[in-house]
Amino acid sequence: MMDVNAVINVIAGKTDALVYNGRSDVNSDGMTDIADLNLVINEILNPTDVNGRICLAYAPYYRARLPRPDLVTHICFSAAEVYVRNNVYMGFKLQGDNNLTAFKKVLELKNINPDIKILLSFTHTVVNSDNRQDGGFSAIAASSANRQQFAADCVAFMKKWQIDGIDLDWEMPGLSWSGAACDPLNDTDNFTMLVKDMRSVFGSDYLLTIAGYVMDKRRQSSGAGWKYFDLKAIKPYVDWVNVMTYDLDDASGGHRGFNSAVQSSSSYWDMERTLAEYENAGYDASQVVLGIPFYVRHSFETSPSVIDYKDFYLYPQSVGYNFNNWDENAMCPYVTYNGEFWGSYDNVVSIAAKGERYIGTNRARGLMYWDAGADDIDYTLATACWQAVTKVYE
Repeated sequence: MMDVNAVINVIAGKTDALVYNGRSDVNSDGMTDIADLNLVINEILNPTDVNGRICLAYAPYYRARLPRPDLVTHICFSAAEVYVRNNVYMGFKLQGDNNLTAFKKVLELKNINPDIKILLSFTHTVVNSDNRQDGGFSAIAASSANRQQFAADCVAFMKKWQIDGIDLDWEMPGLSWSGAACDPLNDTDNFTMLVKDMRSVFGSDYLLTIAGYVMDKRRQSSGAGWKYFDLKAIKPYVDWVNVMTYDLDDASGGHRGFNSAVQSSSSYWDMERTLAEYENAGYDASQVVLGIPFYVRHSFETSPSVIDYKDFYLYPQSVGYNFNNWDENAMCPYVTYNGEFWGSYDNVVSIAAKGERYIGTNRARGLMYWDAGADDIDYTLATACWQAVTKVYE
């Protein structure tokens, strides 16, 4: 509900007296100025109703720029890491050596928009100085005692900080990425047991989501065991899946797009095949949130591998970079360097097209993005995501 004082001050044009949901710095840029006044004016004139749709931002602990609270329904704070010793779960801490300062800044956004739901996202990576890669999520998921204790610790954390849910970003069961332990024979099935036990402990009081892959489970190359997630099996236990519809290929393939062909090359997967995988596993729009990358992916190995959207201006055409290319088949922009394909990305036009094609046809519930801190100072991509999610489609 709009604050009465905010309405009065907007009508009076009194920026210096602006208070909206208990805050004067509405957009959290460190100042109270005309930009804050404009936000409140827009909310008064154009109140939004997301109608159950989701616009979710991942907010890494190491980013200075936070999600703009009027442009999201959910925030996943990233990340927490688990501590395992000799395959026994010992607990978890926030990354950045338990960086509570960054976490609290995200919590404070609820003072501006009390409707935001905040989740804690768990990663398989290890960065804390007092931790090391051990059994990780593979060990936690393999043991009933570990699963139960992990779920109980999550509930205790959510109660303590009054947040709304947990997001699991284990990339991926059955694979050893970033040096994480894995059990190719059992990880995928054990992950199902993990989310089942977590749902049993959470009940309906807390959200449980995962950062999901674009494919359903696949047989290991040896033919024994699985990799990725068993989409059909986990469906009853997760509220929705934040599908990582990006990082699908290095250059010269496009790492995101409707269809895989970009110029004369193609990435190994695309959004159309992703939606087909989830629909074949029984998912409807209510459990599918599609991912938007706020960066260009060039390579997983070649430096620089990524350019954040906020840094595009550092790569001018005068030194060989051209960001003004468009692939009609993939419906996405791409970058060339000295005339050669360098990488693809999302912009305002492609995000709007995704909203029209997937949210507008009721194949997805909304959009999520990695990550809020990679956006520019004007929140250009975050605004585009919000408009795609809140648009009334014909």
